[in-house]
Amino acid sequence: MVNTENLSPPSRYRVQNPSNGKLISEFPDATDEQIRAVIDSSHDGFLAWKELTIEARAEALLRAGKLFEERAQELAALATEEMGKGLSEARAEVSLCHGIFEYYGVVGPALAVPAAVENVSGGEAEVQKLPLGPLLGIMPWNFPYYQVLRFAVPNLIAGNTILIKPAEACPSSARAIQQVMDDAGLPEGVYTTVFADYQQIETIIGDPRIQGVSLTGSERAGQAVGAVAAKHLKKIVLELGGSDPYIVLDSADVEASAAAAWQTRISNMGQSCNSNKRMIVSDEIFDEFVAALVDRARNLRPGDPLHEEKGTYNPLVSKEAAQGLAEQVRDAVSKGATLHIGGTVEDSQGAYFAPAVLTGVTPGMRAFDEELFGPVAVVYRVSNDAEAIALANDSVYGLGGAVFSMDQERAKAVALQLNTGMTHINTAAAYGAQLPFGGIKRSGFGRELGPGGMDEFVNKRLVFTANPASAK
Repeated sequence: MVNTENLSPPSRYRVQNPSNGKLISEFPDATDEQIRAVIDSSHDGFLAWKELTIEARAEALLRAGKLFEERAQELAALATEEMGKGLSEARAEVSLCHGIFEYYGVVGPALAVPAAVENVSGGEAEVQKLPLGPLLGIMPWNFPYYQVLRFAVPNLIAGNTILIKPAEACPSSARAIQQVMDDAGLPEGVYTTVFADYQQIETIIGDPRIQGVSLTGSERAGQAVGAVAAKHLKKIVLELGGSDPYIVLDSADVEASAAAAWQTRISNMGQSCNSNKRMIVSDEIFDEFVAALVDRARNLRPGDPLHEEKGTYNPLVSKEAAQGLAEQVRDAVSKGATLHIGGTVEDSQGAYFAPAVLTGVTPGMRAFDEELFGPVAVVYRVSNDAEAIALANDSVYGLGGAVFSMDQERAKAVALQLNTGMTHINTAAAYGAQLPFGGIKRSGFGRELGPGGMDEFVNKRLVFTANPASAK
């Protein structure tokens, strides 16, 4: 028997390659003393950072963006190793991040200009946008760069300082972002990565110097962190799960429509909050659409995400994730759903889940009520537009959605009745630093990116100056 008395427990922050299960590296958890030190540093950093002009802060972030662009290949490879993202998709993520630096670095100063209030009696009024202080970002693993930077960059330019608690599966990419910020010359305490546990997160949120929290993650995580934030009266932004409807009302080329829907669904191996998790398809094209999806899934085999050979698929983030997804599919099948293809976990050390097509899903099945965070195309048949709208809105989630039709006005009429934070017409999703991202219902609240990305964590201070004649 092995004596484990003196063995240290494994670190929760570890890189374990999901394509083969090999442990690459481990990072020590933060000590309570380190937690206190980073809060002190973030507060001290804020006192100096907020005194810089917003143009100076923007210039520092533009330098960071340039470094991010120069290190794109290295950054992409880290993400692929950590969570199994295909290398080309990792490069695309890095490119999105460079766009965030550029957008806020160039446009950010104008977004913070005080806004005059018109038609004020007795004086003049304006609303200023002032930084609040240190903010905590609790980040996910599925987009280890994009999720972090869409929160951090606009808030840094606004004058806040940032503490990042990264996903436990992605410590290397978190360290790489930290290195970029340090090399760009951001002062100490302005951007800090901390490998904290849940108890330490509570400590951070509870500190009176911390002014807000942004979390991207599961509903369960959102409930837990939201409760702590509420206890301490801290502003919070939540971007949680999604089960986005993808409505196809008609098509001149069903094969092409199905191919586009499939490519969207397996992007990032389906591990995206705003992936098209519910395909809602008109009755007249349903059978052909499903057959085309099955054809796309046929004969796929596990592959190496670093090389992305044709006819292969990538792993999920972990074996546990793959097994959990398979359980959701098995539950649906046991209750009458039809699994046309895939849905199995490969018998290997890797986290490979065969992309699946599932129909006949009904209320009461986990696949109907829960988010499927992986490459499962769930397809529903509807007979008219009203039925499509009702089904699309029959969800606890409200992140995004998309509607397709050869008649754009018809697609728009349906799209505008979706209860979502983001609605798309004749495209799966739109991305760009200038476009706001966020949802409603159990998908969370608040927005990131776009002009409003700098408004969530600022003091919108009213300044009223009385007319001389009104002064007492």
